[in-house]
This record gives sequence, C-alpha cells and structure tokens, in this order.
Amino acid sequence: MSLTLTAMSGRAVTGDQQQWSRSGEMQHSRGPYISVITNRTTNLLIRGAMLFSVGVFLALVLNLLQVQRNITLFPPDVITSIFSSAWWVPLCCGTAAAMIGLLYPCIDSRLGEPHKFKREWSSVMRCVAVFVGINHASAKVDFANNVQLSLTLAALSIGLWWTFDRSRSGFGLGICIAFLGTLVTQLLVYNGVFQYTSPDFLYIRSWLPCIFFAGVITMGNIGRQLALYEYKFIQDKSHQD
Repeated sequence: MSLTLTAMSGRAVTGDQQQWSRSGEMQHSRGPYISVITNRTTNLLIRGAMLFSVGVFLALVLNLLQVQRNITLFPPDVITSIFSSAWWVPLCCGTAAAMIGLLYPCIDSRLGEPHKFKREWSSVMRCVAVFVGINHASAKVDFANNVQLSLTLAALSIGLWWTFDRSRSGFGLGICIAFLGTLVTQLLVYNGVFQYTSPDFLYIRSWLPCIFFAGVITMGNIGRQLALYEYKFIQDKSHQD
C-alpha cells in the first residue's frame, strides 16, 4: 500500500515537473518571437521617420529649383515661406516618400522576389544624384518644345530604373504611383491651390509624370536599402535561437 502511494506521488511530481518544463519552454519560445515583433515595429517606425525626412529634404531642394525657374507659383494666401515653398508641400512629399519606401520592400517580400540588384549605399546615393539631375534638367535646360523635353525626361527616368532597379514590381509601382500623383496634382491645380506657368497638359506640365516616376524609383531604392537591416536582424535572431 505504501509502495503504491509512493509510486503514485512520484508520478504526480514527475507530471507536474513535465508540465512546468513545457510551460517554461513555451514561454522561452515566445520570448524571442515577441522580441522580434517589437524590434520589427521599432525598425518600421525608424525607417518611416528616415524616409519622411529624406522626402521633406528633397521636396525643399527640388521645389527651390522649380521656383527659381518660375515654373510653379503659389498664391500669396497659401504661402508660409520655407525656401519659397508652401508648408504642406514638404509634408505631403515626406509622407509619400515614407509610404513608397516602406511599400517597395513589402511588395518584394509578398512576391517572394527579393531585390538584389546593386544593393549598396553607393548605388543608392548615385540614384539620388541622378534623380536630382533629372529635376535640374527639367528646370534649367531649354528645349525646343515641351514634347522634346517630355521625351527626354521619359528616357532619363526609364534609364534611371534600368540602371538602379530593373525589377518588374519596381517598374509597375512606379507607373501606378506616377499616374496617381499626376492625377492628384491636376486636381490641386484645378482647384486653385497652386499653378504651373505655361501648362501644356491638362493644367500641368507634360513632363510631370516622368519626375514622379523617377522619384518613386529613388525612394523605393532607399526604402529597400534601409529594409536590409531589418532582414539581417531577423536572420541573426533566428540563427541564435
């Protein structure tokens, strides 16, 4: 009788120990997962803030080029002068840059096609320089007519994609976002928020979609490069676990 009770109590203790060990393993297994999610959220916020800052900076610089050439005009009641730019322009460009920069690596992961072409910061900086050069050409270089200017900028924008991207998803997103950006700009100009001097295509300049396309490709490359740090962190974390 005593031997039987001792055996039963021993089994109960062993069962309790197994249960505690299993719960401990579950907690231990959940710990790294929660840590990865937390760090991923933090990384997402940091990348978004950096992309927003880059978008605001580029908007100020590029708008300064356009205003110096007297291409864009803002009505006096809208202007809160920051380098001759309306206050909402850098904010809108920064928000769009953050969304585009976060969307590109997300689409790559969804499609299962990680972008591996020229993934280094030197290539990204050259892409930014070419993008600024395209904007500078649209503001400074004199062409015989608007058609010649538009075709030249279209060739330069596609060349930018071919040189620094070459992905089908990047090209497709660039076309779609450029179309949406042009449509929004047309609505703003139609409602009198601002205006273009000598518009030649539905209240706007015909080369504007090319500028939007080049900007989307540029911000997509920056977003992809920043996303590399998150991927490396997750891979290192999985190897450690």
